[in-house]
Amino acid sequence: MPFTRSGGTTLGGITPSTRTDLGYWKIEYSGIAMQNRNRAQWQTWQAIRQKLGGRSGLIALPVRASLSAPYVSGAFEGVAEVPHSDGSTFNDGTEYVQGAISVVTEGVTAVGATTIRLRIIKAAANLVGVRFSYNHALYETGPAISIDGDVWEVPISPTVRELIPAGADLEFDRPTCLCHLAEDRGMDVGQDAIAKNARPSVSFIEATDYWAGTY
Repeated sequence: MPFTRSGGTTLGGITPSTRTDLGYWKIEYSGIAMQNRNRAQWQTWQAIRQKLGGRSGLIALPVRASLSAPYVSGAFEGVAEVPHSDGSTFNDGTEYVQGAISVVTEGVTAVGATTIRLRIIKAAANLVGVRFSYNHALYETGPAISIDGDVWEVPISPTVRELIPAGADLEFDRPTCLCHLAEDRGMDVGQDAIAKNARPSVSFIEATDYWAGTY
């Protein structure tokens, strides 16, 4: 949600708008399918609602980014499970989860920055119009400012929420956004004994107060 400020309408019918801030995220999940016979769905929904406690709670929301993600193949690539370099696994037999996309920062990106330099390690050679997150702060890139080999400089919005160090791994496969519920009763849901299902919708807004240190 970009934020602009509009002036008065001129005699020529022009209403100038000035972008005064790079805005914040608003995320909506619409028509979530919940069936009366699926007890686990209701328990999970109610547990999340209780934990959030209205607008005061924090939640890191997964954001769908696969439609624009820079996969090397040009098509969706899921995350893979791989062992250690010597072929061993963790003590419980599980392996590492490794994303299909690997992009790191080139240099330090300061708080409030509106551009970022990205180095491609494993990704398609196009970082325009993609989404990524760092520590649950979500960003979207714009048209390229410059390209030097595998290093891209691109504008991003919103402004950088916290300092991103040089060489930081960025989350392109499964980006997330730290949010609050948009309303205290945003997770209310009815129970329909006739249709035997519900399709609630829920809205969230980015927890900008967290990044500002006022949460």
